[in-house]
Amino acid sequence: MDDPIHYLSAASLKNLEAERETIKNTTIPEIAKRIDEAKQQGDLSENAEYHQAREDMSWAQGRLQEVDGIINSAQIISRPHSTDIVSVGSTITVKANGQTKTYTIVGPQEINPAKGLISNESPIGEAFLGHKTGDKVEVRIPAGKIIYEITEIK
Repeated sequence: MDDPIHYLSAASLKNLEAERETIKNTTIPEIAKRIDEAKQQGDLSENAEYHQAREDMSWAQGRLQEVDGIINSAQIISRPHSTDIVSVGSTITVKANGQTKTYTIVGPQEINPAKGLISNESPIGEAFLGHKTGDKVEVRIPAGKIIYEITEIK
């Protein structure tokens, strides 16, 4: 099965690549050294340092696999070619219930609702995709439904 596409900004991709290098070149070697030192203390069955180091190694190796998977299936979000239709990378202004809000549609790795960054996979982000200025978009949320009107696409 193909990996899902991970939409990222160039800065986020750079941060993930730096994290990958840190895990590979610093974190994992340091944990391996801790495991080796703990083994030299003898009885491993009651050696808390050894067990903690093994747990830390499992986490680091798992995170490395996760970061590699994201990087390998990353697609850089660029400014949309068209401001006519909402797509990943679009910044939109919407009206709902008398309030105006601005959202930027990003990949799930970059969400930050406080800054208006919403995922293309979230119910609201997914609902906006493919719509145009002036469209009314119905979004179902746990509290019911909200109808948003798209007033601007950048």
